[in-house]
Amino acid sequence: MFSAVVLLVSGVFNTIDGLMAVYRSTFFTDDAVFVFSDLRTWGWIVFTLGIVTFLAGLGVFAGAQLARWFGVFIAAAGAIVQMMFAQAYPFWTGLIIAMYVAAIYGLTAYGSRENVEAVMGSSHVETPAQVTTPPEERRAA
Repeated sequence: MFSAVVLLVSGVFNTIDGLMAVYRSTFFTDDAVFVFSDLRTWGWIVFTLGIVTFLAGLGVFAGAQLARWFGVFIAAAGAIVQMMFAQAYPFWTGLIIAMYVAAIYGLTAYGSRENVEAVMGSSHVETPAQVTTPPEERRAA
């Protein structure tokens, strides 16, 4: 849950950060030198990364195991992209990188199926129809 929320929040932060770089570039440092291209290009890159990070957070929140590993990949890629974008606004970039590192830690340390099953109590989750069905009918099926 923690990592999903961190991915969702960092996705929103990146989306806002990218849009600010595209539309209000005067908000950022004037003398920034980037690895390639200009601030607007990096704004679009960060904006796209923000959308993908938000979607990864939704997938992790839904509990999909594949989304967990996708979230680790996106968070690692996001931290690298933010390092390249750091010339524009260093403090904000450091904050977002810290959020990505926290998400990676949470997804890798606590996101395994065994941990989820331990929290839930068992590996078998009943559907609402199974809960209302008497146990005798469930055994027959």
